Amino acid sequence: MEFAYDIYENRCPTRLVLDRLADKWALLILDRLQSGPVRFNQLKRDIKGISQKVLSQTLKKLERDGLLVREVFPTVPVTVEYSLSELGTTLNESVSALAHWAEHNMDAVLAAQSEYDNRAP
Repeated sequence: MEFAYDIYENRCPTRLVLDRLADKWALLILDRLQSGPVRFNQLKRDIKGISQKVLSQTLKKLERDGLLVREVFPTVPVTVEYSLSELGTTLNESVSALAHWAEHNMDAVLAAQSEYDNRAP
């Protein structure tokens, strides 16, 4: 199968998608949405350390990229839920692997960092 895009070319638009997916907040949001629709404030509570502004910006970028769907419910106050789009769902396995790799390998990373830092210059 031949692709029309080449990620190794500096002007290839796939680089923009890779940049988005390399963002820790985007990965955490996508991973959190794997279990189903979530409201904005619940996302903010679940993803510790993310500001309201960054969460809002990241959600808009992911929606623009077609990775999630924003649904507004006509309630008072207005309720907004986010869920993975069909395209976003295709990332489930990859996002989960990336998002949780650090949890499973943190001890090894810390040991490697300590070994590196303790080497004589």
